[in-house]
Amino acid sequence: MSGGSDDRPSNTNRQKKERQIVAPELPAVGVNGAAVSPGGGVLRKGSSERACALRDRAVRLLLINPRFPETFWSFRWALNRVLPQKRALNPPLGLATLAALCPREWEVTIVDENIEQVPLETDVDIVGVCGMAIQFPRQRELLNYYRGCGHFVIAGGSYASLCPERFDGLVDSIVAGEAEYIWPAFCRDFMAGSVRPRYRETGVVELSDSPTPRFDLLKLEKYTTVSLQFSRGCPYVCEFCDIIVMFGRKPRTKTPEQIGRELDLLRSLGVRSIFFVDDNLIGHRPKAKALLRYLADYQKKHRIAFQFGTEASLNLAEDEELLTLFREANFAWLFIGIESPDELSLRETGKVQNLRQDILYSIHKIYRYGIDVLAGFIVGFDNDTLSTFDRQKRFIMDAGIQVSMIGLLTALPRTPLHERLMHEGRLIAEADHGDNTGTGTNILPKRMRYEEMVDAHKRLYRQLFSDRNIAARIRNKMRHLRDPVYRGGYSLPQGLAIIVRLLTQGIFRGGPARWFRFLGTVSVSRPCAWAQVISDWIAGLAMQDYAARRFGTDPGRELDMARTALAYLRRHCAPSLTRGTLAVSTSATESGAHVRLRLKGFVEPRIFLRAGRRLERLLRRSAVCLTLYVDELAEEQRPHLERLLRRLAQHGDRVSLRIKQTLLPALSVDASVFHLVLEDA
Repeated sequence: MSGGSDDRPSNTNRQKKERQIVAPELPAVGVNGAAVSPGGGVLRKGSSERACALRDRAVRLLLINPRFPETFWSFRWALNRVLPQKRALNPPLGLATLAALCPREWEVTIVDENIEQVPLETDVDIVGVCGMAIQFPRQRELLNYYRGCGHFVIAGGSYASLCPERFDGLVDSIVAGEAEYIWPAFCRDFMAGSVRPRYRETGVVELSDSPTPRFDLLKLEKYTTVSLQFSRGCPYVCEFCDIIVMFGRKPRTKTPEQIGRELDLLRSLGVRSIFFVDDNLIGHRPKAKALLRYLADYQKKHRIAFQFGTEASLNLAEDEELLTLFREANFAWLFIGIESPDELSLRETGKVQNLRQDILYSIHKIYRYGIDVLAGFIVGFDNDTLSTFDRQKRFIMDAGIQVSMIGLLTALPRTPLHERLMHEGRLIAEADHGDNTGTGTNILPKRMRYEEMVDAHKRLYRQLFSDRNIAARIRNKMRHLRDPVYRGGYSLPQGLAIIVRLLTQGIFRGGPARWFRFLGTVSVSRPCAWAQVISDWIAGLAMQDYAARRFGTDPGRELDMARTALAYLRRHCAPSLTRGTLAVSTSATESGAHVRLRLKGFVEPRIFLRAGRRLERLLRRSAVCLTLYVDELAEEQRPHLERLLRRLAQHGDRVSLRIKQTLLPALSVDASVFHLVLEDA
């Protein structure tokens, strides 16, 4: 495979832009994880030795997108039960763009650990690992592993750009900022044997210089939607948002013709569902309208119907021409940051663009153009109290927003909010800031106790995703969304298979009450809206499953279930426990319990079978996490262990594997299913 693209800037233009690169010791600015996420690395040889070794052959580059932990956006239940041919929602657009920025003769491989196993042994010249904040623990593991194997590693992505100090001692070089100009500079330095410890973009990247991503290097059939990007930057100044820190307030865009070339490639690859990852597609409204007209004309010209989605600000509802253009361009859904129905909270955080007209009216107006609304909400502003959770619930129900992500306010590094709360002494040291959809945050609220806020947040999730409220939101939405753009986008056999799996894996298992609620939502909808109803039930049940495991667990009950399972294993595995070839234990965690099973020698085959049945039952009925240690394993036991792993695979998000490095080559372990711990290697 060779890197490159047909629409790369000329060498003269590149050299002009690269004058903006500054000394590597200066602090970095960030990039959005959905945009260009640079990464790479080189064999850890001396510079002159490396340059000589590569003089007669192409450079081999391995780019890795680390595995995501499960979050609100994983839709794990839907992918496992209803869409079994899909493994993840979106491919790593940043790495595909980075691959296109490489010299044409380079051999580039992209591995997305969310859909496939990372190579534990590789003879490539460069190993690069990207990552957002939520991926940092796994990114760190991978960097340590490949560096320990003798590779010169380089890190990139949004988190390495925002917090480069977190990578000290982990890497040999960091690429910080948008990659269009600084990545080619790294490539030239690599070939010359003079790689610097840090590359940082400080200037303004013209997106007309951005190449067509190397979509051909991605396994696109494994994703539900493929990502494109038209613009970077947002004109607004929300206090909690890091977009203007990373990309600035003046939106920059590609040309419609560039998007056309990207669509040409995706069309040839059979892609029909596309997500524009722009943080606000309408940040520059005239250019957005030009793009929408181009997309509508493109589909008419090529007699093809794509199905688009994107992110936009709520004030698009003021512009009827814009709404018409979105519909004509086949935009089926929009993600909108509503944050709060409370005017004082919105003013506090600077989200004044949501105050130009009634928020509920704006949502219903978007529905009337056939466009579904997915939305983000936040609780924890200084104006918020415990009553805010009830107000959020009433609004979400009235608006009929099924995919409603409610996060606790989180202070991201380098944002105005982070700076303010740091000065006020309200940041929680060492608290996680990578997942604002989780069960905690890194700030101390002003008008409620932290524990009360967390408990109310969990309760709100459980309430929203009950069968009753899933159905009620669909009915409320369908009063306004009467002619959806969304039509499913699947062939007739595929669509029927999805409906059958939804019914057998979701609707029927919920009992008669769920059956009648499902039929009630179908009966109040027009036939042209049934695909939207099906989609909403899939999303609702996926989030119900996530909320039950993440927010609905009783830590005491979870620990009791884990102890009961261990008592069973101790009774049926007594000989191995006595010999010391097997060890089992459990401990309490914040979420409930953690079970540990350690293989230290020969274990009877029947124990694998019994342990597999009991552990699979425990994982299915609880949110317990499992770590399986494999210190020793005889060849004849390998198939029994692999059979055990196949049994546990459906719950692999909660299963960590710590396998002795010398045993890994002989085992078939998929790190896209399990968390294969590499830091001990």
